[in-house]
Amino acid sequence: MLRRRKLHSVCEEARCPNLNHCFGRGTVTFMLLGDTCTRACRFCNVATGRGAPVDPHEPRQVAEAVAELGLSHVVLTSVNRDDLPDQGSVQFARAVSALRSTSPGTTIEVLTPDFRGDHDAMDRVVDAGPDVYNHNLETVPRLYRQVRPGARYSRSLALLDHIKSRCSKLLTKSGLMLGLGERREEVIEVLRALRDARVDALTLGQYLRPSLRHLPVERYLEPAEFDDLGREAEAMGFLHVASGPLVRSSFHADTALDILGVMRGTE
Repeated sequence: MLRRRKLHSVCEEARCPNLNHCFGRGTVTFMLLGDTCTRACRFCNVATGRGAPVDPHEPRQVAEAVAELGLSHVVLTSVNRDDLPDQGSVQFARAVSALRSTSPGTTIEVLTPDFRGDHDAMDRVVDAGPDVYNHNLETVPRLYRQVRPGARYSRSLALLDHIKSRCSKLLTKSGLMLGLGERREEVIEVLRALRDARVDALTLGQYLRPSLRHLPVERYLEPAEFDDLGREAEAMGFLHVASGPLVRSSFHADTALDILGVMRGTE
């Protein structure tokens, strides 16, 4: 179906270890704006280079694919498109609008880039009306230059805070990869910063090296360590926490939706 509709999935491009599991249950994370990223994060398997021309038919194709699969929840992400004046935000908004038209009962999660801190781009996506806004911090501040050379920790954290200020009823979400050389106290500090930014949901997973060109794994955490961090995150006030070796930001993303009704019923 993806080939027929000329669509891309982060499941395939990022070599996600959960691909067979998710495809087997009819779920997919659609990747907008092509399969080439303008950045070169050292943990990510997505191809880097010059971005392809924006496909005006992509939002409609995504909407039709979701209808064909009969999805109750859909995740939309994208490559970074620093080459576009709108940072790719218009395509997100168009895709959300197309989904609202064709599958009004489907809940929509967006997993966006940092849009280089452009508030207009962020607002454009929020105003389109997704149910969940996800942006991953990925790692601790000390490792950003090594892991995410094109990103800034403060910029990503500010994005999450801005999204919540723009729409308090929008469920916000973020995630970290562990095993890149971070210290436990650094992880706890980031979790506190996410709570200060009023982030509602959290994912913690093990970094797995996609190829020998990518950063090596510094350490494989024991499952008990993920359990411990998950309990600590819940104690901090996160409404939903998924913590485990194979947890990824979009893995069983629909399991966080039970808190949406609670949030929307709270002024």
